[in-house]
Amino acid sequence: MNPERSSKGWTDIRHQLKSWSKPALLALVKDLYEVSADNRDFLHARFQAEAADGAALEQYRRKIIEQFFPKRGFGKLKLAEARKAIRDYRKATGNLEGTIDLLLTYVENGTQFTREFGDINEPFYNSLDSALEELVNLFLQSGAGLYPRFRDRVLHVEQMADHIGWGYCDSVCDQVARLEEALAGGSAPG
Repeated sequence: MNPERSSKGWTDIRHQLKSWSKPALLALVKDLYEVSADNRDFLHARFQAEAADGAALEQYRRKIIEQFFPKRGFGKLKLAEARKAIRDYRKATGNLEGTIDLLLTYVENGTQFTREFGDINEPFYNSLDSALEELVNLFLQSGAGLYPRFRDRVLHVEQMADHIGWGYCDSVCDQVARLEEALAGGSAPG
């Protein structure tokens, strides 16, 4: 590797990597793994996305839950970090079912948080609403077959959102109605 050459983007790096041997590439991946917890999580997710034990998915789920209900103390509500965990998982794995699961985890925990601790603020509810809209769009665009697996959780979020302000309750009801109409024939369980 020529240290005098400054890298201007992926194209330069890709060009250099093409000439590296397999042991050199493995050493680079190992260095990246060791330098950052985010890199470790990404690599574990990439190589374990389909693992039966779901360890990779659980690692990202914990990052989301930690923002609302940490093991100690009070939730910091760093919503950007929770949303980043969802994006990172999706980028690392491309796993639609896991991404849907994490988006739903985000909405569930945010909704539960406001039920336990009271009214938050408009940006908080906008973030939950945005995640729910992304979730609904994933179901409608490419995950219709997954909806039955998550339907009870989605309907539970609708129940939890009852009487929450900032228009959140109405938005949740509208989004769930879209799903039910398109994917469950408009029939809610009785």
